[in-house]
Amino acid sequence: MIWTSGWRLASAVSNAGGLGIIGSGSMYPEVLKEHIQKCKAATHSSFGVNVPLLYPDIDKLMKVIVDEEVKIVFSSAGNPSTWTKFLKEKGLKVAHVVSSVKFAKKAEDAGVDAVVAEGFEAGGHNGREETTTMVLIPMVRDAVKIPILAAGGIATGRAMLAAEALGADGVQVGSRFAASEESSLHQNFKNLITQTDEGGTMLTLKQLTPVRMIKNKFFHQVQEAEMRGASKKELAELLGKRRSKTGMFEGNLDEGELEIGQVAAAIREIKPAAKILEELWNEYVEVKRKIVFD
Repeated sequence: MIWTSGWRLASAVSNAGGLGIIGSGSMYPEVLKEHIQKCKAATHSSFGVNVPLLYPDIDKLMKVIVDEEVKIVFSSAGNPSTWTKFLKEKGLKVAHVVSSVKFAKKAEDAGVDAVVAEGFEAGGHNGREETTTMVLIPMVRDAVKIPILAAGGIATGRAMLAAEALGADGVQVGSRFAASEESSLHQNFKNLITQTDEGGTMLTLKQLTPVRMIKNKFFHQVQEAEMRGASKKELAELLGKRRSKTGMFEGNLDEGELEIGQVAAAIREIKPAAKILEELWNEYVEVKRKIVFD
């Protein structure tokens, strides 16, 4: 949820009964500290911080998290064995995002408390295997004993129930909350999410770090470069250091890297986070009731 989930969204989700998560991938240590402190002031409920392990200054981010007494960390995009022991020794709960059975087993071996099994449908950083959520969840369920949170393509109560049927203990929802009033995304991008049709996103940049993006001008530049066999160095130079900020936070819909999941095609309204969570839960309960009693 880079450039998407700051203290406003995290606290709104937690206040509504979910577990809000601050996305630290776009934050310097001092910025993360500010968001954690504001989130604490805005909610008395639990919240967590997601830390993409591929970014620099991870040690400084982890120090902020521990010093500010955050209780839950979701690590992603890296080796969970690097930080899990440290965090567990400090009394934190740790969940790690995985895209395959292989990495789910490695995360369990590293001592995490739960894994987030994220299917190919998801936005942002993704797996190279292109395993869908419906295929991934039952395979991970059979492979590990720790709790599983399903992610990727989940934006409705029906999808929550389906994830439960596949073996998940809970779900992680990203793209639906990206199009919330409290999301940090630029309004231009929020509006574009609600206008994105089926097939409007694609997984790309597999030579670097796979990411799902809306098909805009920058996306087509990446596709052209990959089709002519561009090197990793050339792709990295094309991506640069500010592409996601340019598009998602600053609202440049042509030149920015616009990360979002496939489920954007089913999102047509920008709503308060509490309303989104209420609708998810009510639909989950109603559909489950129908299946059991009808």
